[in-house]
Amino acid sequence: MPIHDNLKSLHPELTVWRRELHAHPQTAFEETFASDFIASRLEAAGVKIHRGLATTGVVGTIEGSKPAKGDIKAIGLRADIDALDINEANDFAHKSKFAGKMHACGHDGHTTMLLGAACHLAKTKEFAGTVHFIFQPAEENEGGGRVMVEEGLFDKFPVDAVFGMHNWPGMPVGTFAVAEGPMMAAFDVFEVIVTGKGTHAAMPHLGIDPIAITSQIVTNLQSIASRQTNPLDQIVVSITQFHAGDTWNVIPNTAMLRGTVRSFSTKVQDMAESSIGRIVENVAKAHGASATLRYERRYPATINTAAESEWSAKAAGLVVGDEKIIRDPQPCMGSEDFAFMLQKKPGCYVWVGNGSADNDRVLHNPKYDFNDEIIPIGSSYWVSLVESVLGG
Repeated sequence: MPIHDNLKSLHPELTVWRRELHAHPQTAFEETFASDFIASRLEAAGVKIHRGLATTGVVGTIEGSKPAKGDIKAIGLRADIDALDINEANDFAHKSKFAGKMHACGHDGHTTMLLGAACHLAKTKEFAGTVHFIFQPAEENEGGGRVMVEEGLFDKFPVDAVFGMHNWPGMPVGTFAVAEGPMMAAFDVFEVIVTGKGTHAAMPHLGIDPIAITSQIVTNLQSIASRQTNPLDQIVVSITQFHAGDTWNVIPNTAMLRGTVRSFSTKVQDMAESSIGRIVENVAKAHGASATLRYERRYPATINTAAESEWSAKAAGLVVGDEKIIRDPQPCMGSEDFAFMLQKKPGCYVWVGNGSADNDRVLHNPKYDFNDEIIPIGSSYWVSLVESVLGG
């Protein structure tokens, strides 16, 4: 199927919806505007809804009109609904009304595309079995996908497979990227506190300088990727914060650094955590200081399963043509808490082309704005996926 006529006709209205969501961004577990907006649109379309999972989550359910056949009787389609703590730098009419909050990752578009598909399928019901439309809060940093799973998402709404989608700046409009295996990396964070001995800056020999020691730790951590990891594996170790001292003439008692590790396998995660701990402890000890490490595994890697990846590629090909499907995209070191759903159910996470990746359309940029041109493309993909996987 190309873009359905009904979705073409809905495009102007869906664009209004997307911009309304963009103007009212809220962050983790506080997405009351989006939650109410989603619920009201689903109810108006006659979709049965459930609210309250992970506080602001919404799940809509549609039963198909055809008799169920085969092993796949229910699937879940997921969109994230939260925004980011960013001051928006745009000046168009639908810019954020909430200071310090912004839809800078396109979740407003993801929500709108799934809403469009739900409204269409609520009318046609040209499929067999059940579709659950999962609108998930708190994707950014706080693991709303994990919370929904822990609160019984797949117990209350059983599915045989689950699917997600993200807009991708830099990929041309009218393309999709699909791959079996890793699409997004695991997201780990760490914090190191080095305790030395504070002293006058003019008399460093009387103290133990935690700044110098922590600087050596930063340098040594770079060897994890360059010398401790198999070159065929992939890892990023980035230091993102370094805090120490309060004035010009005092060597402080402590220094703190924070960072993130990105990888695609538990084996590499285990190695990185162990290596960071060893480096931190031994560098500090060598200089007569002490150090503590806090290491957290926030999100697992987003790993697509084989059959579901083929279904997704086929469904996307029906919309844009098989030649527009990128079948071997390079995995991204960014992370996605849809991974928690994929740990529980087979499924597939795809990227939909969002057009140019200039400074105004880079994810998490204060001038980012979702490309409304792709709304009917994304909605059509969801419809195509449902009607092909649950064809009856």
